[in-house]
Amino acid sequence: MTTVPTVHEGIPTEAHGNARTGSLRELVDRTLYMPFPFQRHPQESQAESAVETWLRTWGLTDDPAVSDMIERTRPAQLASYNSPTVDAEILQLVALQIAYQFVFDDAAEEVGRRHPGRLLPMLCESVAILRDDQPPTTGLGAALSDLHRQVRERCTPGQAARWAWKSREYVHGLLYESVAQTQSAPVGVGLSCSVRSLIAGVEPFYPLYEAAQPRELTPAELHDPAMRRLERLCADAAVWIPDLFSAVKEHRAGGLINLALAYQRAGRYPLPQAVTLAVRRINRTIAEIQRLYEEIGPRLTPAGIGYVEGMTGWIRGCYYWSRTVPRYADATEPLALSSKGA
Repeated sequence: MTTVPTVHEGIPTEAHGNARTGSLRELVDRTLYMPFPFQRHPQESQAESAVETWLRTWGLTDDPAVSDMIERTRPAQLASYNSPTVDAEILQLVALQIAYQFVFDDAAEEVGRRHPGRLLPMLCESVAILRDDQPPTTGLGAALSDLHRQVRERCTPGQAARWAWKSREYVHGLLYESVAQTQSAPVGVGLSCSVRSLIAGVEPFYPLYEAAQPRELTPAELHDPAMRRLERLCADAAVWIPDLFSAVKEHRAGGLINLALAYQRAGRYPLPQAVTLAVRRINRTIAEIQRLYEEIGPRLTPAGIGYVEGMTGWIRGCYYWSRTVPRYADATEPLALSSKGA
């Protein structure tokens, strides 16, 4: 694993202009340990076009609110940043899956907050498609069914089965998020992290990085305890980074499942202090990832090394994407130092 000092050369900044002094983004840039340099895929624009066409084909952007969300989240850009060296087919699959999960996640969160009972049919349809190959009954289901088809065409049966299983775990996690959002008792740091791990939606991409390798990983590599630990740590670190940049937005919206806000609630800290505590946890996690990779690296095949690089790519990608994506524009506003948790 290549490591470099914590620098930010070459990072795109055009989305919001210059960050204001004292902004959340400035705080994260100053304190986050990011050993992975910025990269982007040369075919990002092609992936963006593919995403637009695919979403339109399945009617997912017929709703202007969804179309606006896609413009503000830039799924193809995230795919480009976290998967800069994969082949064009895998890049497109990653971009389509990111776009689908953005749409599905926002819909599930909205339904779960307002009408929790209506979330069950939505989630059960997804499970039926992923587990039993049942025909879809909604536009979201039709898009998922098509995505599942594309994964099976590109991946081995084993890889496709792992993709479906990890995707089902993500779907189940959204139900837990709904329960957490609607309960009256405060959600602590530990419980928040457990739910966040389930809804991160990062691990379903891992089988695609298996498929991106010239040869299959050996069973010993896939089931090595150090590899399993790496999978969990990489997903956590990757999803916790957007939590930092979305903390202002989520705080205003009353969000709960967010690492920084969990620390804020636990200690009634001002938001900058809560973000700093979250950054420290992420830094420790990235350091453990590097130590584990040094331990497991000598016994990995080239395919195993490529797989790990695919997982760590999400840490890099989520950081550089979060810095400039319009969805997190609030991160460039001056922080209110006295902002307390509820």
